[in-house]
Amino acid sequence: MALIRKYKDLIVYQKAFKVAMDIFILSRTFPIEERYSLTDQIRRSSRSVCGNLVEAWRKRRYEKMFVSKIVDSEGEASETQNWLDFAYACGYMELSDYNKLTSDYEEVLMMLAKMSIDSKKWTFNPKEK
Repeated sequence: MALIRKYKDLIVYQKAFKVAMDIFILSRTFPIEERYSLTDQIRRSSRSVCGNLVEAWRKRRYEKMFVSKIVDSEGEASETQNWLDFAYACGYMELSDYNKLTSDYEEVLMMLAKMSIDSKKWTFNPKEK
């Protein structure tokens, strides 16, 4: 297992970032009337998965704060899945894209849940050393 020195080393961050970029590229094809609604919402929530994960990484001295930000990241990933449901139902994406992106988010959610459950593995208390 590779040494994790920064948040960019986390596989879950790399995966979430890639999926957010995939959504950005795909959402360029959404209708113009969705610019300030669905397009904006799905881009924001997908990016927030990474943003909350980065915040969690910086708060790992405090286990409860770390877990809270991981849970926030999970919430954003789930919200993104909701917007994917809408985008597919509105006919803005192909079934293959929908299936790939929702599957990718299921994988991200599993990794985030494991980090939350195993929070002691990811956190430290400098006062204990």
